[in-house]
Amino acid sequence: MPHDQPVSAPGPAPADASDHDPAEAPFLGLLATGAAAEEYERPVLRARAGGAAAARLAALERAKLLALRVRTELEDRRRREAELSALYATAHDLAGLRDLDAVLRAIVRRARSLLGTEVAYLTLNDPAAGDTYMRVTDGSVSARFQQLRLAMGEGLGGLVAQTARPYVTDSYFHDERFRHTRTIDSGVRDEGLVAILGVPLLLGSGVIGVLFAADRRERVFEPGQVALLAAHAAHAAVAIDTANLLAETRKTLTELEAANEIIRDRSSVIERASDVHDRLTELVLRGGGVQDVADAVAEVLDGDVEFTEPGRAPAAALDRSRTDGHAVRDGADWVAAVRAGEEVLGALVLRGHPALDPVDQRTLERAAMVTSLLLLARRTAGEAEQRVRGELLDDLLDAAARDPRLLRERAARVGADLDAPHVVLAARMSGARISDGDGPPRPDGTDRRRLWSAASHLAATRHGLAAVRDGGAVLLLPLDPDGDPAHTAREIAARLGTALHVPVTVGASAPVPAPAARPAAVADAYAEARRCREALCALGRAGQGAAAADFGFLGLLLADTRDVDGFVHRTLGAVADYDARRGTELLRTLGAYFACGMSPARTKDELHVHVNTVAQRLERVGRLLGPDWQSPARALEIQLALRLHQLSAAVTRDTEE
Repeated sequence: MPHDQPVSAPGPAPADASDHDPAEAPFLGLLATGAAAEEYERPVLRARAGGAAAARLAALERAKLLALRVRTELEDRRRREAELSALYATAHDLAGLRDLDAVLRAIVRRARSLLGTEVAYLTLNDPAAGDTYMRVTDGSVSARFQQLRLAMGEGLGGLVAQTARPYVTDSYFHDERFRHTRTIDSGVRDEGLVAILGVPLLLGSGVIGVLFAADRRERVFEPGQVALLAAHAAHAAVAIDTANLLAETRKTLTELEAANEIIRDRSSVIERASDVHDRLTELVLRGGGVQDVADAVAEVLDGDVEFTEPGRAPAAALDRSRTDGHAVRDGADWVAAVRAGEEVLGALVLRGHPALDPVDQRTLERAAMVTSLLLLARRTAGEAEQRVRGELLDDLLDAAARDPRLLRERAARVGADLDAPHVVLAARMSGARISDGDGPPRPDGTDRRRLWSAASHLAATRHGLAAVRDGGAVLLLPLDPDGDPAHTAREIAARLGTALHVPVTVGASAPVPAPAARPAAVADAYAEARRCREALCALGRAGQGAAAADFGFLGLLLADTRDVDGFVHRTLGAVADYDARRGTELLRTLGAYFACGMSPARTKDELHVHVNTVAQRLERVGRLLGPDWQSPARALEIQLALRLHQLSAAVTRDTEE
């Protein structure tokens, strides 16, 4: 009896009202509420527990079975209604899609949703290759599986594609109805698939692909599910065909629009090309320069055009342009090699203009050709000027008796002032060499030309002179009154090395006050510069620049002037100046220290001072001369400078007496 009924006064228990109800009554309630299948056992169990008669129990069993059958039918109808509703919704969604990729993704997602599988995927036939390939997946985790290709007849999908019939397997690896291959099985195994259903995508009588639904466990696909996926595939094939037709139509329309646009633009392009041709011709006729060409092309192409040297242009793009003979794209820029034969003179770079019409590309190439002609003309004039500079320097080196007035006039023609202080520099490449068997290796002809060209260019920019001599180059460059020849040598070595991409060793002379007034001094200075250059090579310092002052006491042997006072001052000047300012005896202490074998104990006896005084003086010397003053090389220079200082002081005393 219902639990919410009130209980009457004590008396005999009434009979169970369910004994008098029809056997179907409790099951109708369960059907009405959509109860689970296990709930249908409870009325029978309650009746049995309440001691119901056998007839009653049998009637309940029959009613239960009938109710379960009705429940199954109702569920099947609801499922079919849901499937049909989903199928109609899918058809509606597919009809609204126009992009092929979106259509394919929607097909696969709906297939997975309709059948409630873990994975769904779609393959399309490739008529050219004669196979079928994986196109879209949903729920897949294996990269190998997503890249599978199946030959016709291979695997379950290949069989569906070949026969145009659905195939289903509860356990893929145990199914021998289709041909297994290592590649396909490896992909399926990586994905972990077990149960697979595949239906063909039919368009007319032909198969364009296969639609799959799969699980990673054994599963029986019912005939209704096979039919549902096949119906979905039929809608999908139509949607794919529609999307392909729309894509082809759009492509055709785009091509027609592009053709019309090309036709419209062609006349303006031809006009621009004609304009560029006229401008470049005018530039050449009136002697315009490289920058004028770049400006004219920039205006016509509506961009930024720059001429760059070979070393500053993008190397890969420049090489491709040189090889192909055409302007090439480099990111958002275009590069056109400026070349004369196989020699690259530079490049014209059009910046920020990634989309370039072929005619405009040809315009850039024509501008590069004009630029090369202008550069060659400028080079010819420059080489003539270089020869004039070289001949003038040769005369200074070889003919000391030349008339100074004529030398000044010739120098003025090339912008040089031979009445100002100059420095002579001897340069030699440390790169490739050849040997004639009778002496040391010497620069080959190509090296000499490269070195002469670089040195001449450098001399021209500094209003100096340059020539090739003795397997190297010699430069005569202006020097400021307070200029440092050693610094100039290092700078020229670095500049030439950068230009030639090989080490260049440079030796510098002492300043030559006025080369025009004393031409012979130029030859002497060149000899000194060569000695400095060879000393650098002998000391393992090839590729550097130096003057005699950089070699310490060796500089006395290298320099023509034998500047003893300069050497002493460079070596001991800081100590001597300190003594002069403070009235100390650091030089005397330093001389005694070396005379006593660098022993502080013997030095204090020699000077008659305390050993701490010696230590303090030597510490001060170290601060003045640097921490390495007692190293063997520095100690030798300091001792030589001390001797020369003592000799100089003695000579001065004798002269005064």
